[in-house]
Amino acid sequence: MADYSQPLLKFMEKLPQGEKVVLVGHSLGGINIAVAMEKFPEKISVAVFLTACMPDTVNPRSYVIQELYGRISPDAWLDTRFTTEPPAIISFGPEFMKQKLYQKSPPEDLELAVMLTRPGPLFMDDPTSDNKFTAEAYGSVKRVFVVCGEDLTLLPEYQHWMIENYGGITEVMDIPKADHMPMLSKPEEVVKCLLEAAGKPRMRAAIIR
Repeated sequence: MADYSQPLLKFMEKLPQGEKVVLVGHSLGGINIAVAMEKFPEKISVAVFLTACMPDTVNPRSYVIQELYGRISPDAWLDTRFTTEPPAIISFGPEFMKQKLYQKSPPEDLELAVMLTRPGPLFMDDPTSDNKFTAEAYGSVKRVFVVCGEDLTLLPEYQHWMIENYGGITEVMDIPKADHMPMLSKPEEVVKCLLEAAGKPRMRAAIIR
């Protein structure tokens, strides 16, 4: 997790003293912003989990990911490919992307995404996956969760489960008609949520996917 989050951590480390950012994590990027929240809580004004994996402070870091994969049947992955040798890697197939990720997004965005997609880590066998995020650091950062109502991968039921599992959410926002890629299917609603979460129009934002 730390290696995959390194660009974000370098960005956070270089922030001028006293400056804060709004961090936005999408999908598995929720794990990455959680790593930054643990390391630099004083530099984050608010963390936004945009239909993203949101760890708690009680269970291992990989707990919410294990719960996610446990809720998805093998057949539902369609043409997605997984590696069995460490490090565990996932590669989304075109049909899975069409049916489960971008089903409400513009077709040209789906076409481009299929061309640009690349394998990504599952974090399941990461050496830090058994560690826990702390209430004193990670848990001290104000957070907002944005629920996407037509996400067919991180289903709304799973998103609400994460909210209940963590507890202490500052605010929950909803984009009822958004798929797993709300920045493409409902961009105006996403911008509205982010501006409302940030509260300050001049804040810089880092969006992690």
